[in-house]
Amino acid sequence: MTKSFFYHALKINEETCIGCSHCMNACPTEAIRVWNGKAIIDDDQCVDCGECERVCPVNAIYVEDDSFDDIFNFKYRIALFPSVFIGQFPEDVKASQVYSVMRHIGFTHVYEVERAVEILNSSIIKYQANSDIELPIISSFCPAIIRLIQVKYPSLVDNVLKLSTPSDIAAMFYKQKLIDEGISEDEIGIFYITPCAAKIAAVRSPVGEEKSIVDGVINLNNLHNRVYSEIKKGNVDNSIIPEPTELYDFELMWSFTRGEASRVKGRTLAIDGMKNVMEFLEMVENEEVSGIDYLECRACKEGCAGGILNNENRFLIVERLQKRVERNNQKKGKVVLSGIEKYSEYLVNNMQLGEVVPRSMMMLDSDMETAMQKMKEAQKIEVRLPGIDCGACGAPSCRALSEDIVKGNATQSHCVFVQKVLMSRGEINMETAFAIIDKIWGDKIVKGSKK
Repeated sequence: MTKSFFYHALKINEETCIGCSHCMNACPTEAIRVWNGKAIIDDDQCVDCGECERVCPVNAIYVEDDSFDDIFNFKYRIALFPSVFIGQFPEDVKASQVYSVMRHIGFTHVYEVERAVEILNSSIIKYQANSDIELPIISSFCPAIIRLIQVKYPSLVDNVLKLSTPSDIAAMFYKQKLIDEGISEDEIGIFYITPCAAKIAAVRSPVGEEKSIVDGVINLNNLHNRVYSEIKKGNVDNSIIPEPTELYDFELMWSFTRGEASRVKGRTLAIDGMKNVMEFLEMVENEEVSGIDYLECRACKEGCAGGILNNENRFLIVERLQKRVERNNQKKGKVVLSGIEKYSEYLVNNMQLGEVVPRSMMMLDSDMETAMQKMKEAQKIEVRLPGIDCGACGAPSCRALSEDIVKGNATQSHCVFVQKVLMSRGEINMETAFAIIDKIWGDKIVKGSKK
C-alpha cells in the first residue's frame, strides 16, 4: 500500500520568494508551480533532489533539518557522518582534530559511515549472484534517485537494490554495539550529518522500511561551520580520538562517482546529475539499452561531493579525499578496525530492504479506474495546448498544465495562448485575462501591464 504522506526537507520562504520561476524550470519531476506570484512544491512529485535550491537567486528555498540541540535529548549521542564531511576542511586540518572537536561540542561517539562499506560491498556481490533479480540492479545509495524511480519510472522499482545504505548499516552497528555494552536503547541517539536534503526526507519517510534507525539529521554545512570555528580557536584535544580515522581506499571513495560501480561485478555504469540519470533511466525503461548488470546513480554531480549542503566546492572535496587516501597509503595501509567486522552476521541479516513501491507522479485519483480516465482526459487537453512549454501558466510544461486541469487546480484559460483564442471569440474580456494572470503571477505583472 502506498503511503499517503511524504515528508520533504525542502521548503519555500514565501516572504523571500519573488516568483521568478527558476526553480519551476529546474525541477526534474515538475513538482513546482507558481501561484499568486510565489513558488509552491507539490509533495506528491517532489523527490528532494535540491535542484530548485541550487538555482534560486534569492535563497528563498531552504532545507529544514533537526536542531543541533536535539542531540542533548539523549545521554549517548552518536554522530554518523560521511567522509565528505572531512573533505570540507583545509588539508592542514587532520581528521583526528575534527573527531576531537565533535566530541568537544557535545557528541559522545563519532563514526564515519563509510566503515560499513566493506560489509555492504560483499553483500552486494552475493546479491548479484541471485538469478531471480531484475537487471540492471540500481543502487539504493542515493535517496533522491529512489524517489525519482518511484514517481517517474515506476516500472523499475523492482530493479532497486534491496540492501540498506552505509549510513543505516553504521547506525545499526553502533546502536547494537552500545546495547551490548549494557546501555539502554532509549538513551541512545543516532544523528546523521547530511550533505543533502534527500537524506533528511529518507529518515522522516523511509523507503523499504517502516521506521528509520536514525533519530535525527543535521545539516552538514551548519555543523562544519561550528566545528571549524572551534578548530580555529584551538579547542582541540589531540589526545582524544573517539574512533580510528583511517579507512580503506575504496571506503573513502564509495560516495563519489564510480566509487560503488568500481567495486561490483559485471558491466557497470556510474551516472551522476539528475538530468543525466533521468535520460538514462528512460532508456532503461524503454529497453533501449541492455546487458548492464549494475547502475550506480547519483542525483548530484561527483556524487555526495556535490550535495547542496556541502560548504566546499565538489572538486576540492574529491581532491582532498584522494589525498587522504594517499596519506593512508603512506602508512602502508594499516587500517585500525572499528569493531564493525565483529557484527557482520548481525548486519547482513538486518540490512535487507522491503518492497519499494511505485509512487504515482500524477496522483490523479486514488481509484485506479478513475485515474486512468483522468489521464486520458489530460492527454486530450494537452493536444489542444500549444506545446511550447513557455511556463506563463505557472506550470513548467503544457503536459503539467493538462494534469493540473484534470486535478481541478487550473483551467485551460490559464494558458495565455488559449486566452487569446477565447478573447477573439468574445468568451472572455481583457479584464478577465488580467485577473487570470494576476492569480498566477501576482499583481506586480498585471499592474505593470496596465501602466
